This record gives sequence, C-alpha cells and structure tokens, in this order.
Amino acid sequence: MNEKHYTTAPEDRIPLGQKIAFGAGMLGNQMFPAALAIFMVVLVKGLGMDPILWGLLFFLPRLFDALTDPIMGFLSDNTNSQWGRRRPYVFIGAIIAGTFYMIMWQVYPENSEAFNFTYFLLTSIVFYLGLTIFSTPYVAMGYEMSNDFHERTRLMAVAQWIGQWAWVIVPWFWVMIYDPDIFATPDAGARTLSIWVGLFCLCLAIVPALFCKTQPVDPDHILKLTRVNFGENLGKFFQGFVQAFKNKAFVKLCIATFFVFNAFNTVAGFSFFIIVYYMNAGDAAVAGTWPAWFGSISALCTTFLVIPVITFISQRIGKRNTFLLAQMISLVGYAMFWWCFQPENPQMMFLPLPLFAFGIGSLFTLMMSMTADVCDLDELNTGTRTEGTFAAIYWWMVKFGFAIAGLLSGLILKLVGFDQDVAVQTPEALSGLRLAYILVPITGTLIAMAVMSRYDLSEQKAHEIRLELETRRGVRAVS
Repeated sequence: MNEKHYTTAPEDRIPLGQKIAFGAGMLGNQMFPAALAIFMVVLVKGLGMDPILWGLLFFLPRLFDALTDPIMGFLSDNTNSQWGRRRPYVFIGAIIAGTFYMIMWQVYPENSEAFNFTYFLLTSIVFYLGLTIFSTPYVAMGYEMSNDFHERTRLMAVAQWIGQWAWVIVPWFWVMIYDPDIFATPDAGARTLSIWVGLFCLCLAIVPALFCKTQPVDPDHILKLTRVNFGENLGKFFQGFVQAFKNKAFVKLCIATFFVFNAFNTVAGFSFFIIVYYMNAGDAAVAGTWPAWFGSISALCTTFLVIPVITFISQRIGKRNTFLLAQMISLVGYAMFWWCFQPENPQMMFLPLPLFAFGIGSLFTLMMSMTADVCDLDELNTGTRTEGTFAAIYWWMVKFGFAIAGLLSGLILKLVGFDQDVAVQTPEALSGLRLAYILVPITGTLIAMAVMSRYDLSEQKAHEIRLELETRRGVRAVS
C-alpha cells in the first residue's frame, strides 16, 4: 500500500549536535548492560560463586528494576522544573548508575561467598535504581524531541548507530579479562575494567541532560506530586497504564518487539557454543577470538549497513513496511546459518551476518520512532502526554522478555542434551543447538510480522494527528 509522504519542515529538524548528544546517551545506555553480561561470568569463574547464588544476582536486581520502571515513568511525566521533565532525572541517574557500576565490582576472592553475594546484591540494586532513573526519562526524551514523522526515525537512527558501538567493543572485554598478560586474574580484570567502563558510561549518559532539548508541555496537564494528592495520583498512575494498553498500535509494537528481541536473545549465546563445540570440537583455546569476532562483525553490519539502509527505506515505503522488509531479510540470514557454520571453513559463518543483522539491527530504530508516533495518538485520545509511561511499559516488557529468554535458553540446552561438563558433545546435541539457533528466531520473527501487518499508524495518519494536536496547542515552540 502506497503512503502519502510529507517533507520535514526546517523547524522540525533536530540539529545534528543534539542527535549526537542523544546518541551519546544511547551508547552509555547500551554499554552498561552489554558489559555487565560479560563481567557477570567472573563471579562464577573468577570468584567461584555458587551458580544458584549467581542466578539470584541476575534475578533479584532485575525484579526490583521491573518494579521501579513504571514509577519512574510516572514521576518523569509529572515533573515540572526549570530544566524540563526529563533532564534532572537523566543527570542524577547517570551519576548514580556510573558510580555504583564501579563500586559493585570491587569484590575479592578472599572475602567469604556470603559477603560477596550480599555486597554485590545491595550495590547492584542501587546501580539498577540509578539506571532506571536515567534510562526511562532518557528514552521518553527521545520520543518528544521532534513532532515530525521522519525526523523521529532519523534521530533514532543516529542514536542506534552510536549505541551499536557498545556491541562492537564489549565482546573484546572477555578477551582482555581472561588474558594473563593484561590482568593477573579475571576478578582483577573486572575490578579494574569496571572503573573505566563506569566512568565512560557516566560521562556519556550525562550528555543528553546537558544538550538535548524537548517540546514543552502544558503545565495544566502535569499532576502535582504531593503527599496530599497521593491517593489521586496513585489512581492516575494505574489509569495511565490501563490507557496505554488500550492503545492498539502500542500493544502491537510491544508484542512484535517481544517476539523479535527475545527470540533472538533466547539463542544469542548459542553462537559461542556452536563455534566452540561444533566448529572446534569443544576446544575453547582453538576457538580463540572467533566468538568475539562473530559478535563484533554482527554489530558492525548493523552500524554500517542496516541502520543507514532502513532509515533511507522507511522514508519511502513507511515504517511498518520497512519493518516487515527488514524481518524478511533476516529470515534468509537465519536460514543460511545451517550451511555456514562449517568446521572446515570457519570464515563462512560471517556470510549470513549482513542479512541476519537486519532483524535485530532494525528493531529499535523503527520501534522507538513508532512509539513516538503512538504518543501523539495517545495525546489525541486523552489530552495528555505520557512519554515516560510508554517508555516504562515498553522497556519493562523488553526486560521481562529478556528474563524469559534466559529461562528458555537453559531449557533448550537441557532438551537438546547439551552437557557442560564434557568437551565433546553428541551429534544430536550439536544438531539440536544449530536447529534451535535458526528455528527459534525464525518463529519469533514470523509472529512479529503477522502482528505488524495489521499496524495502521501510517505517515498520513500521523500527519493528520499532528495537525489536530497543533490546532489544540496553538503556537508550538521548542525549549
């Protein structure tokens, strides 16, 4: 179906400097969890922590994180300060998250297991609190930096392009931490490297608070957050969530993201097992840096191929159609892995990556842009702007799905017969791993495509919504 296209007005364009500033925040936002996933292994391999306790350190802080996201979204939506609704929280959250990222990794093997567990649990909870204070308003800030349908995509493209460098860099942390020529022990590597990562991410995350500008909001649409109004505000808090889930376009975005992102994450770790156990007969030393190269090149494909291409195409065929096209391309890439993981020719595993990267690589550029459009639709229906609530619900769903993906990963490994205690796996286990690596994301992608085929918030409809909103608001200005 052909869509009518509109030219972006000069006043709707976000200056490149602000796009880069927002992208700096995205790099920090993605570097934190990406590095955390690498460092967490050190708790078991470097400190000898019991796997059950290790699993609790994954689960409990994320449970706390899931509870604080919606609250932070509500607070951000209803804050009225001279610095705007989002910037104070972005600034404070960046400092807390960066500082406690450094603090929580200062654990030592000579401490008791109980001490290390308790210390890491408490400091990681504060870290996740800081990350929530930063990330929920930060994402909402991106939704309200422009009113233009295509400028929103261009903003998210720049941000995701910069943010993708986290996934290029981070796989090499694994190599650095376990290189005895760099660090004496893995735990020493984590303690030292975490300081540099924490400082780097702290500086990056502060940038949007200092330089990004957003659209002003009518103060009459902001609730007064006082103890006297606590009961009323609590009712509005839950009403906002109910209203968001009544938005059919938003629900489709959430469902599609859940299936694409979490089907991918369910099997993402299997690439390491396939490279080591299938292609190198279980010898991690022989596999060497191949797993790191696999992750980095995949991220580079997203950075230099996927994001520019989908940004260009979406301005011609629309966001929904671009999403469907990108996912179709990724299906071909996933299928190719059956033939391209070759023990005798390891370079072949890189061949599907440019196609495979279209699935996950295009996801958040398009989905974050479409969520901004959804916020306009919600304002049309409700008369209020609640980007923070939409950001909180969307990312809560992503985090919840990520936890489900971790559970499914272990279940699949068990079902295919993978045995972590032996170097040589059975042919059945290796075939099962390879099939899961292909079929799980293909299934998730097909479900997401079916859902998004019914997404109807087109460019023309978004333009009509904008005109109606601007008629209500009167003269629009940027602050």
